[in-house]
Amino acid sequence: MTSFDEALAEIKRGADEILVEEELIEKLKSGRPLKIKLGMDPTAPDIHLGHTVILNKLRTFQSLGHEVYLLIGDFTAQVGDPTGKNATRPPLSSEKIKENAKTYADQAFKILDPAKTHIVYNSEWLEKLGASGMIKLAAKQTVARMLERDDFKKRYAGGTPIAIHEFIYPLLQAYDSVALNIDVELGGSDQKFNLLMGRELQKEMGQKPQCTLTMPLLVGLDGVKKMSKSAGNYIGIHEAPDEMFGKIMSISDDMMWNYYELLSARSLKEIEQFKDDVKNNGRNPRDIKILLAKEIIARYHSTEAADQAEQNFINRFSKNAVPTDIAEVSVHLESGESIQVANMLKDAGMVATTSEAIRMIKQNAVKCDGNVVTDSKLAVNKGTKAVWQIGKRKFAKISVD
Repeated sequence: MTSFDEALAEIKRGADEILVEEELIEKLKSGRPLKIKLGMDPTAPDIHLGHTVILNKLRTFQSLGHEVYLLIGDFTAQVGDPTGKNATRPPLSSEKIKENAKTYADQAFKILDPAKTHIVYNSEWLEKLGASGMIKLAAKQTVARMLERDDFKKRYAGGTPIAIHEFIYPLLQAYDSVALNIDVELGGSDQKFNLLMGRELQKEMGQKPQCTLTMPLLVGLDGVKKMSKSAGNYIGIHEAPDEMFGKIMSISDDMMWNYYELLSARSLKEIEQFKDDVKNNGRNPRDIKILLAKEIIARYHSTEAADQAEQNFINRFSKNAVPTDIAEVSVHLESGESIQVANMLKDAGMVATTSEAIRMIKQNAVKCDGNVVTDSKLAVNKGTKAVWQIGKRKFAKISVD
């Protein structure tokens, strides 16, 4: 393979869709540094591994000599991105936006090279549009075009209100690409409509249209839903090394390869060799998963922390040892003398829902003082104190009072 082919393969690695790939190749072959944009609305302060998928792709472009523009949507966050929402989302206050934006940038630099990253805020040009500019911008698209977007279409058909300002959001995001004269914009697969709006607006403004590259949404620890805090299936980049290690080791062997493709900095060639070692040379996938866990922990903490997390994991779980630093939790009964075990585990914070607790019990993954619990309706009496375990890594000393 030529170096260009290798570079293109790294850019396409894990990508969901590139529009238009022929145009991207033409831009890459021009030899000039391309302007690569990722827009981030600072709607929450913390980043999990799902967020880092696109940041990793930005780092790939940086390593190939291109300019990254990390766009903080401080203006558009006040509008509120309706993507994937089934109801109007309230805008954030300017104070909360600034607080979240600072945290976003700090966390992003755990992946991106600060020296090769332009941090820009879209309030710089969007505030200058004024009422006249907004009206001219709104005239660039029709209501019918906006209603082609899946979430808008569903809300309209279901009679769920759509505020006028929500139609403005995709146009504002598109105008960001015009203001920066962007060559390539990245986003999640759920952002395709917004990214293509940037292409259309650039054409109308006389610019060469940007290419768009969408990345898939990382599947969470449950192996079903996308990684998110609301689903409780996420790995936060600020979580303790031991917690991160245990969570990564809990993913299935099949899903591990998807995590390698989207999260690891290892080359595609090396990952293919790992797959071959497992399939044809008898290598234990557990060993490959450990390498992934250590790589990720080293990135967000340190190499020393990754080594210690591995040792702690071996000591704690491989030898079936009960940890000594178990959290102590009290579950208070408002009435009655007992509580069903599924409700107790939820109230103690060991699971997100009682349904999850019931599922774990059915899988024989719940233990009380080392004994497997098989009855999801088991009554835990008031005054009970015991060590509860879910899976291999969750422990808590729960007192029922």
